Amino acid sequence: QVQLVESGGGLVQPGGSLRLSCAASGSTFSIYMMAWYRQAPGKQRELVARISGDGITTYADSVKGRFTISRDNAKNMVYLQMNSLKPEDTAVYYCNRYPRNDDAWGQGTQVTVSS
Repeated sequence: QVQLVESGGGLVQPGGSLRLSCAASGSTFSIYMMAWYRQAPGKQRELVARISGDGITTYADSVKGRFTISRDNAKNMVYLQMNSLKPEDTAVYYCNRYPRNDDAWGQGTQVTVSS
């Protein structure tokens, strides 16, 4: 059973940056495509970015050019560097496999973009 622990969220002003981290358990981490998702109040959880085991990345149009997903397979870590943050990026951010494993959601990390 995979366990996922997200960290790095916080309150940031528009135009600011944050780096989210996700620690994943399991010896087969490197074979899975991993992803970051987010859920804003009153909205469905949406895919933000995903990364294959060998580093190929895909982004939602809303974050393309501003966010960068990366991973360190030796450390079982996934990262999301978020730059030029906008108020509409405010959400709880989660990492999970792609396609998502609904039995493996962590607690998420809150990102709030506000002046």
